[in-house]
Amino acid sequence: MREYLLTLCVTAAVTYLLTGPVRKFAILAGAMPEIRARDVHREPTPRLGGIAMFGGLCAGLLVAAHLPNLQHVFELSNEPRALLSGAGLIWLLGVLDDKWGVDALVKLGGQMIAAGVMVLQGLTILWIPVPGVGTVSLTPMQGTLLTVALVVITINAVNFVDGLDGLASGMVCIAAAAFFLYAYRMWFGHGLEAAAPATLFAAILMGMCLGFLPHNMHPARIFMGDSGSMLIGLVLAAGAISVTGQVDPDALKLWAGSERAAVHTMVPVYIPLLLPLTVIAVPVADLLLAVVRRTWKGQSPFAADRGHLHHRLLEIGHSHSRAVLIMYFWSALIAFGAVAYSVNSASVWILLLVVALSAVGLVLLLMPRFTPRAPRWAERFVPPRYRRRAVPAAVTGAVAAAEAEERPEPVPAGLHGATAIGDRSRFSQRGKIGSNH
Repeated sequence: MREYLLTLCVTAAVTYLLTGPVRKFAILAGAMPEIRARDVHREPTPRLGGIAMFGGLCAGLLVAAHLPNLQHVFELSNEPRALLSGAGLIWLLGVLDDKWGVDALVKLGGQMIAAGVMVLQGLTILWIPVPGVGTVSLTPMQGTLLTVALVVITINAVNFVDGLDGLASGMVCIAAAAFFLYAYRMWFGHGLEAAAPATLFAAILMGMCLGFLPHNMHPARIFMGDSGSMLIGLVLAAGAISVTGQVDPDALKLWAGSERAAVHTMVPVYIPLLLPLTVIAVPVADLLLAVVRRTWKGQSPFAADRGHLHHRLLEIGHSHSRAVLIMYFWSALIAFGAVAYSVNSASVWILLLVVALSAVGLVLLLMPRFTPRAPRWAERFVPPRYRRRAVPAAVTGAVAAAEAEERPEPVPAGLHGATAIGDRSRFSQRGKIGSNH
């Protein structure tokens, strides 16, 4: 665990430190597109944040390759090299799109090529555990098609949800944290060495998102752009492919009693992780709704609009920050709820807790004007709008006096011409003379 935490911290630190210089480079390179009709921000903001995130990815893999307990991941598996190859291609495609713009079909082809490169290097789905049946082995063609589909779906799901400051990086960080707990439990708790690469990928992904978030929170100083959103989507998909299609159920039956029992034991999140609907359920739902909505209107599925979930939250009255927090809440509830259910699927308390939190989320969702108040002991840690303490009268009076000094004097009725546009002293004398009459 300590080496995973070290890798996470190094990745986050490198990403954070690189983001500032990358922002200056993006401004000099002119990677600041004009504001579009569907955009939420009102000032041009530089992109190319994915350059810093890719630097963090490389730093994390480099550090992990020299740690004693993680060296075997690189020695026994070719998956880290496959991830780096695919990530490099998708990152380069994203940089070109952020600077000059790339056609949607070209980006789709690039995503498929990046997924194919990972498949050629061994990062592919080999089998699928099916409840009541056991292991279903896939032919090379079936495994390739399923892997490419998973990568493309995940990349576009993350790309579609990247519409508010800090939204995509925060949601992917939450998904990566839940994924890390799941993969680490399989690797350390059950001794499955095949789950080690997925655990490493999740730790690095968390570091990439955590290092970029301070620069991307509202109001954002830089956007990750397609170079960042497609990159983190690919890393998340690579982890899901590794833990779902690479872990041999024959190894699971050593601690579950039989292969069929092993499949039944892991199925609460095993099958959902295949596409991975539990860790990024909200982005995938947004992707599917967008495709259906645009196709129904006769538009291209890749045509941009303002119908995404985060846009709808803003339309019903939620602020920018609250819309992001609501999306965080639902992502965390689904992802961590699935992980908890996989640990103990027979527990009724887990189901009741998920239902109760869902009810709380629905209440917050339907009350956009509600402003919660923090307890007094926590007021110093929250923004002023969430504090209960009233502003002292002295402070209020001082603010009012300052505003009165800056406010221009009104023009008396009936004064026109030179009187109205003359200097302030002559204007005041005229006012006094008129009032004496």
